Amino acid sequence: MNSKLVAQIVVSSALVLGSTASFAQVAGAQPLGVSVEVSTAIINGWSVKKSILGKPVVNDEGQKVGTIRDIIVAPDKSVSFAIIGANQFLGVKHHDVAIPVEQLDVKNGQLVLAGATKDAIKALPEFQYTKVKAAPVSRADFDHH
Repeated sequence: MNSKLVAQIVVSSALVLGSTASFAQVAGAQPLGVSVEVSTAIINGWSVKKSILGKPVVNDEGQKVGTIRDIIVAPDKSVSFAIIGANQFLGVKHHDVAIPVEQLDVKNGQLVLAGATKDAIKALPEFQYTKVKAAPVSRADFDHH
């Protein structure tokens, strides 16, 4: 597990979903946007869309085993799974699978899923988007807000 990769995905997802930075609040008003500190973090951060989505996933031997198609963010804003698509060749139906983010690593600029093979990915249960909410849930719907 590469804790740096997991930390980068978590930070970038938190920035996409909104800041939890403290703001001085006035009764009945809440500022929009982000603080200077969060803005600096964004500038120094990286983009999941540009750095992860659509990128190939290889095994320890450098063989391509799939492509990152999506990142699943849990209601608590933690990044939990990467959706990897296999069988993406010339319009052939792909087979999406959910892989815990902790199992991915970055080595020599490549996303690596240690021990993976195309056959092992194909043998995993197919990930179904119908079981995942399409839109985030309102903050009011969570007990901790």
